[in-house]
Amino acid sequence: MKMDNRKLMHSGDIYSPEDPTILAEQTQAMLPMYEYNQTLPTEGKKRQALLKKMFAAVGKDCYIEPPFHANWGGHHIKLGNHVYANFNLTIADDTYVTIGDNTMIGPNVTMSSAAHPILPELRKHGYQYNLPIKIGSNCWLGAGVIILPGVTIGDNSVIGAGAVVTRNIPANVVAMGIPAKVSRQISEHDREFYYRNRRINSQLLK
Repeated sequence: MKMDNRKLMHSGDIYSPEDPTILAEQTQAMLPMYEYNQTLPTEGKKRQALLKKMFAAVGKDCYIEPPFHANWGGHHIKLGNHVYANFNLTIADDTYVTIGDNTMIGPNVTMSSAAHPILPELRKHGYQYNLPIKIGSNCWLGAGVIILPGVTIGDNSVIGAGAVVTRNIPANVVAMGIPAKVSRQISEHDREFYYRNRRINSQLLK
């Protein structure tokens, strides 16, 4: 029985990404991304127009610092409002990646919705499978964070620089390490201090 690889892409099942139909669609989807990465810092309006062409959905006031890299050029990525990503965001968007409102992404962050089987007999044929990634609202992903297939990160959570997120992270926590583990809850202490003994100006919270 012949596999319908295009349907299997978003099912979590094994499929062949080398299907000619998939490759043709993927190539076209990547073209606006290449144009985006050639834009100048002064071309804000052009960048916003290209983001709308690139992504499955884009909220208000999103900003992605070029260069940006994605397997499908952002075709399977949904951005909420006020999403910010620093240099070199890389997303293997072979299936859906959702990023919530007000989430901030540090430089050199990688998210991969795509994976390959451990069994070498399958890998030699180029088979892969995809699992969706979901990042909640008001999250902060530090520099160099890596997020693996199928991971969900809850609202308001912070992922420390260099962490490798292999499993779901709940809301309202700080997680770090390899693999990433919850270090602590976001607490009242964080309402008073923003960094070590540096106090928050209370006017900023009004």
